[in-house]
Amino acid sequence: MKTGDLIKQRRKELRLTMKEVADFVGVSEATVSRWETGNIANMGRDKIASLAEILKLSPSVIAGYGSDDELKPPTIAKHTVTYPVLGEIPAGFEHIGIEDWNGETIEVPDSYLKGKDYNDYCVLTVKGDSMYPLYQEGDKVLVLKQNVTDYNSQIAAVIYDDEKATLKKVEINKDFVRLVPVNPEYVPKKITGEELHHFRILGVPKYLVREISE
Repeated sequence: MKTGDLIKQRRKELRLTMKEVADFVGVSEATVSRWETGNIANMGRDKIASLAEILKLSPSVIAGYGSDDELKPPTIAKHTVTYPVLGEIPAGFEHIGIEDWNGETIEVPDSYLKGKDYNDYCVLTVKGDSMYPLYQEGDKVLVLKQNVTDYNSQIAAVIYDDEKATLKKVEINKDFVRLVPVNPEYVPKKITGEELHHFRILGVPKYLVREISE
């Protein structure tokens, strides 16, 4: 299958519109349409990373170097790891970070850990709709703990004001950080000056589990 066809197929599988993809990546709908017809020759690395993120694909697939096998859903793993669901990571702003445990657990195939230690990850629940449609209320997210993002504008779980937690695209600039929601109904938050001393990255989402209501 050609790369453009893969992009279109995956977008439809996730029930995303061209506009939703375009808004997330930061391009026009016409550009997304061109990508879906196979015109990806001039796609920048940042666009590849963002498109791969919203479509939940490997960047190598978007760039045309990977196998379309990466589109296939994961098989049931023989071995799983049980994680406590440690609370909520609000998708909005001005919410206190919750790290308590109510006894809820979730099983994660150990292949998802990519050879890393169990303790390198945690599982959190998404609350709110500011990251819709990529992340929705009630999603369980496997977060790889790290204090930096892998690239600019990557989605990450962060703490600001020392205690408020949120899940946002993190734009790192020379003198400030912008926390950007995916949902256009919400406005970004700028972290600057003294506030930067009370801001830190907790980790980046790697997998999510979503219950589909009938």
